[in-house]
Amino acid sequence: MSGVMKRMGMLFRAKANKALDRAEDPRETLDYSYQKQLELLQKVRRGVADVATSRKRLELQMTQLQGQSTKLEDQGKKALALGREDLAREALSRRAALQQQVTDLEGQHQTLQGEEEKLTLAAQRLQAKVDAFRTKKETIKATYTAAQAQTRIGEAFSGISEEMGDVGMAIQRAEDKTAQLQARSGAIDELLASGALDDQSGMAKDDITAELDRLSGGTDVELELQRMKAELAGGSSGGGQQAIEGGDEQGQTGQSGAQQPQDTPKFDKQ
Repeated sequence: MSGVMKRMGMLFRAKANKALDRAEDPRETLDYSYQKQLELLQKVRRGVADVATSRKRLELQMTQLQGQSTKLEDQGKKALALGREDLAREALSRRAALQQQVTDLEGQHQTLQGEEEKLTLAAQRLQAKVDAFRTKKETIKATYTAAQAQTRIGEAFSGISEEMGDVGMAIQRAEDKTAQLQARSGAIDELLASGALDDQSGMAKDDITAELDRLSGGTDVELELQRMKAELAGGSSGGGQQAIEGGDEQGQTGQSGAQQPQDTPKFDKQ
């Protein structure tokens, strides 16, 4: 049972890894990494600002303590001038305590100043890395986009892309359906012509009627052709006969005109 569960867990992780790899976009991953680096750089800068603020506060406290120490010193001098040695001793004691505080603050100030310098240097280095990463990120993104576009164009030309594959399958299905319909139409025409199927509309003819119609149609054409030849032949012979008859009539008219002077009557002399 343990082996089965382990195998199922490995299979699940493999499937999940494959799904994540398919869904992952390197450009989005790079942008996310760049955003995280910017957030880290912002935190470092905020830390530098906080350390600088603390250092500045210590400097203000040191300035105030220095002012109080100077005031106590002046008070001690005045007390000695007035013969009040006890007041002068109290003023100097307080001044010594303030000087100890100033010394402690100076040590803290030096520590904060060192931390500020380190954080400032780290921020500068991190800024340089972020700038370099941004340049590299944009270069990788541009290269990836160009490669992706080139791959899609190549897949489109080769017809192996998902979209072109769907188009090719649609075209193939349309061609198959067209061929099937053409074959079915041709088969129905052949069956109707052979008489294997009856035409329910009553417009179709059986094979004998179709053959008789074909033969009668050819006979009509031959008869029409013979008639036209006979008309052409009859028209030519009639024109020759009319020409001959016209020539005979003109000959007879000429002969009668030539004999007309002989028939002129003679008158007797009185």
